[in-house]
Amino acid sequence: MLAVLKNDDFIYQLVFLLHILSAIVAFAPVMVWPIVNLQTRKRGVTVPGEVAGQAAVNNVTVHGPALVATGVFGLLMVVLSDEIYEFSQAWISIAFVLWFALLGVLFGLLTPAERKAAAGDAEAARKVPMFGGFVHILLLLILIDMIWKPGL
Repeated sequence: MLAVLKNDDFIYQLVFLLHILSAIVAFAPVMVWPIVNLQTRKRGVTVPGEVAGQAAVNNVTVHGPALVATGVFGLLMVVLSDEIYEFSQAWISIAFVLWFALLGVLFGLLTPAERKAAAGDAEAARKVPMFGGFVHILLLLILIDMIWKPGL
């Protein structure tokens, strides 16, 4: 349905493009950093704290703002949809709850744990994969919500 929605409206298409692009930027690291950490450990390199520290910096400067932008562009898409989509629809409400949960996990759990891991906190280093897993699960739930649109 979204593919044909507003297919002749440049502004809507631009906002849709920015929504998808910002989502890719927001979620790429949570898929890549765990692989980088695993590869470093397998090679016997003892700098996982350094990797976690860089991940924390990137979360605050690049990926977190992209996650915020993803939600903002999603809001704009609803506004620009000429009442095809409305804020009262269940799937949109679910998406926003999941988006706020993602923001909480990224800024309240994952990034602080990565910072502590970078400083040598072994307990925090053990929590980083778990918090990354929370992001994976929330991403999956958002994708399911966006594809099947429950309540529509």
